[in-house]
Amino acid sequence: MADQFKGYRGPARSVLKNFDAVVWSDVEVTTSKGSFTGIILPRSETADNEHIVLKLRSGYNVGLAADSITDISVSGHKEANYKIPEKEFPFDPKRPNVKLLGTGGTIASRLDYRTGAVIPAFTPGELYGSVPELADICNLETEKLYGVFSENMGPAQWKGTAEAIGREIDKGVQGIVIGHGTDTMHHTAACLSFMVQNSPIPIVMVGSQRSSDRPSSDAALNLIHSVKTAAESDIAEVLVCMFGPTSDEYGLLHRGTRVRKMHSSYRSTFRTLGDIPVAKVDRDAITPLCNDYKKRRPDRQVEINTAFEEKVSIVYYYPNMQPDIIDSLVDNGYRGIVIAGTGLGHVNKPLYPALKRAQEKGVAIYMTVQTLWGYVQMYVYDTGRDIMELGVIPSANMLPEVAYVKLGWALGQTDDPAQLRDIMLTPIADEITEREPSNGYLIFQGGLDEVEEFISRIRK
Repeated sequence: MADQFKGYRGPARSVLKNFDAVVWSDVEVTTSKGSFTGIILPRSETADNEHIVLKLRSGYNVGLAADSITDISVSGHKEANYKIPEKEFPFDPKRPNVKLLGTGGTIASRLDYRTGAVIPAFTPGELYGSVPELADICNLETEKLYGVFSENMGPAQWKGTAEAIGREIDKGVQGIVIGHGTDTMHHTAACLSFMVQNSPIPIVMVGSQRSSDRPSSDAALNLIHSVKTAAESDIAEVLVCMFGPTSDEYGLLHRGTRVRKMHSSYRSTFRTLGDIPVAKVDRDAITPLCNDYKKRRPDRQVEINTAFEEKVSIVYYYPNMQPDIIDSLVDNGYRGIVIAGTGLGHVNKPLYPALKRAQEKGVAIYMTVQTLWGYVQMYVYDTGRDIMELGVIPSANMLPEVAYVKLGWALGQTDDPAQLRDIMLTPIADEITEREPSNGYLIFQGGLDEVEEFISRIRK
């Protein structure tokens, strides 16, 4: 007989046995801190042995200390099935055709109760099974390119995704959605902005901060927003579509080279830096916030260029950084280095000999700023001028991750330093802008009267 106390050990297992309660039992648990009603969930094999986990009626999980439990009343048994069935997407010749390319991540995931981890498991077809509203927007075809967490996305997957985009554009789809994990979605968005140029249709990247089994999941609404954008928007660029505010009022469309994940868990984690979002989207409309975007076209012409040099690194400067950091990259054959420098683009003097050696070895070095907002300005101080004389090239207001991706792509195009510099410093997808608007830098600090008054008006 299978173990009915899946994952529970020690004191927690003893408590369950004492009250004849097993995993998936529908229970009311009385503790020294109150009563809780829900279903006993399996325990992760790597978790401690002192807590019992319930899925509450609200859908949230709670851990109860075993030594606080005074009674468990069992009213039934409801073993959960977290499998989402695949459904064949209905076809309507009057609706636009959209292709959903799956790469993995939390938007295509389920909870593994053996380990307690969120794992990539759902196919795009299963996603439609959980979000039937998509059928009101378009005809959706799905293809699973990869099934990986976003930290495992890299040049091979970027190339494969760009090539798949090219194939789909050639087939005549009206828009493309790419399901992707959020942690490195801004890297992939930047890379696709360089590998896929002059697209005639929207290319919309989407993910979720919270997995589909959670009541607070943003997966369904993000999918609806991204599919609507791909099907109906006239914005023919690589975009990231995620929650705007923390509530479910609307999503924002961020340009692929100016977006960054800014919070580990907020649903509104993605922000446009140094500019404003391209548009906002809700169930009813797509509202442009700027008018300088590339427009949808009826032709099928697109430039796919996936050449990429993998021997590129990004270095975040910190006080007392030692020159062996740079030397080790040079010694290991790296062809390009992006530095996220302090202030206007600075590093300490002990690095100078290593930078000079890198220049002599033909390593391309580009400077960005770790402040994220603002421009590299290496002419202001003598230290900046000294660093430029060592071969370090300022990269305007490119975000560090974007400069890293672009340098890899640019080195895939040429070995010539002059041509490389020209590619790096010539904007392709607004990764460099002439100016940053005043409302492109907004960081509110809580506790101030005017900020608290503003928050009180929008807090839901």
